[in-house]
Amino acid sequence: MLTCFNVQKTHYFSSTVHYCRSSMPRLSQTLRFLQSPSFRQAQSADQRFVWNGHLLREFMAQPEVNSCCINGKIFDWNIISRRSCFRAGVRYYIRGIDSEGHAANFVETEQIVQYNGAKASFVQTRGSIPFYWSQRPNLKYKPKPQISKSVNHLDGFQRHFDSQIITYGKQVILNLVNQKGSEKPLEQAFAKMVDSLGNGMIKYVAFDFHKECSRMRWHRLQILVDMVAEIQNEFGLVLISLTKTRIGVLHVGQRIEEQADFEKIYKNAWADNANACAKQYAGTGALKTDFTRTGKRTQWGLLMDGWNSMIRYYKNNFSDGFRQDSIDLFLGNYAVEEADMNTPLHEPKDWKFLTLPIIMVVAFSMCIICLLMAGDTWTETLAYVLFWGSASVVTAGVILFNGRDFVDAPKLVQKEKMD
Repeated sequence: MLTCFNVQKTHYFSSTVHYCRSSMPRLSQTLRFLQSPSFRQAQSADQRFVWNGHLLREFMAQPEVNSCCINGKIFDWNIISRRSCFRAGVRYYIRGIDSEGHAANFVETEQIVQYNGAKASFVQTRGSIPFYWSQRPNLKYKPKPQISKSVNHLDGFQRHFDSQIITYGKQVILNLVNQKGSEKPLEQAFAKMVDSLGNGMIKYVAFDFHKECSRMRWHRLQILVDMVAEIQNEFGLVLISLTKTRIGVLHVGQRIEEQADFEKIYKNAWADNANACAKQYAGTGALKTDFTRTGKRTQWGLLMDGWNSMIRYYKNNFSDGFRQDSIDLFLGNYAVEEADMNTPLHEPKDWKFLTLPIIMVVAFSMCIICLLMAGDTWTETLAYVLFWGSASVVTAGVILFNGRDFVDAPKLVQKEKMD
């Protein structure tokens, strides 16, 4: 199970540098370490005794910090994402917050700039909408979110933002969920709770991304930029522009968007970062990264999004339960007791699990056979096709109606929380 929780490519360990901290005194430590004798010493270690050499092979193959250049001035720009181990899990089985206010799939992303001894960083966070809700898989492409009606949402909501303000300071919330359809109640509840909290340190901005940018109208993202115009100095790209001006990389009046070479590096790094984060919780790379990289949608990007969406559907419904159990086991959320003789991972399946899919496949196959092997008359053929076609459709409907019985659900910690 632990091999299912992949730690090879996107997790790092250091005995000398706190990668898990965003405090400025350690930023220069991180950058110096990659160029230090200690790092080279690790490469020259006696490989007979390096047990994690296989896990380190890709990391050790990249000992350089590739520098950037603007106006002939060389500087380092880094992006690091730190995924919280509190309320960690896969896409649909972990949503909302827990009683301590920890948001599901919380990620802290830090941008670091270092030039000529000066350094600065900008930190932003993302996470699940911070109240109690769920979106359990049920074979539908997009399960309907369910907001809990039996708990005090405001208590956990306040805990979450109290922690955010203490850790990061003033909060600017960008909510990009749909403002109609099944996601509408989430947006409305989020806005209502921000109003109820009445905290001047929190500013809420809602932007219906799918509505505003539908039909490839990506230029309408400018609407979002205009909505946050008064506070955009707190956003990463503008802050980096100001930082580079202040530490001497940019000239006064120059904008970071005008630096084509760096902008390409910047966009590709963000797209790679998005892919790494998305693979951990959704099972595939992020969607729409072609737009992130190039500023426009491409045919190849659309094809890859379609492929990734199919892979996500399969994993979310038929393998994420096992992956969630693996994460809970890895983090110690579930403790294995020696006295337990029977593993909770093996549960008997209901009769519907095999019977209904077999009936549907047989009925659909018979429908195709009747089409290919016509009867004596067209009415006879039509009757057979309608019979077997109806049988397959009805069976498929019954399967969808009982969708939760057919998905791969967690059997350890999250099973107790969802039952």
